[in-house]
Amino acid sequence: MLFELRKDGHRVGLRPGKGWLRRNFFTEVYIPSLFTRRQGRPARPLIWSLWLKVIKRIRRPGIRIDHLPAIDLVLVTHAHFDHLDRRTLRRVASAQPIVVPRGVGNLVHDLGFDRVHELREWEHLDVGDVTITLTPCHHWGARVLHDRDRGFGGFHLRLGQRTVFHCGDSAYFAGFKKIGTRLPVEIALLPIGAYEPPSRREVHMNPEEAVQAFQELGAKYMVPMHYGSFRLSYEPLQGVPTIL
Repeated sequence: MLFELRKDGHRVGLRPGKGWLRRNFFTEVYIPSLFTRRQGRPARPLIWSLWLKVIKRIRRPGIRIDHLPAIDLVLVTHAHFDHLDRRTLRRVASAQPIVVPRGVGNLVHDLGFDRVHELREWEHLDVGDVTITLTPCHHWGARVLHDRDRGFGGFHLRLGQRTVFHCGDSAYFAGFKKIGTRLPVEIALLPIGAYEPPSRREVHMNPEEAVQAFQELGAKYMVPMHYGSFRLSYEPLQGVPTIL
């Protein structure tokens, strides 16, 4: 494994950004979302999380959990409830390895995985023929307020000459250029939603920033993600992909 003491990721603090009280999240976003009909076809069994605690999922999952193919490896970018759902992970666990950032392993040890690997920034791990590297990102990793030592990041996967990069739940930051310099990126999965949060903190990318990150990574293909499922911020839920 490769390990560098210097960290390149940016941890977002809990202090709200300027102007966060100018709009009312509960009346503009939260309450209307409770009365919004879910999109997509109903599916049984209902194992994918349809609620993020008290926040309703607006779009149903695109595939039933029992229709997934055999899963050889599971990656979790951070411990937030909308990215680490223990009930769902317990259903997909089948004695395969799982890779998580440092400090997240205790949340998944009892779910049925064969091995739990914790990585720090720029640390890499070989699982079969796949090399997995935990990359920096601009986010934070606390699952609850008193969490102080949970890591977070993105994942770069290399299999021969093919590479895939999942940036995690990152906001835009200058580190994308460094990632693209250090690691070749063919396919980049980049978030484009939840970029106008009620706290006014910079925690997610908007579509324009995702395109900038895509260019700085030097990737060949971009797959937009992280939009249209949970109403977490003020931007229109359905119009985000059209901005690209």
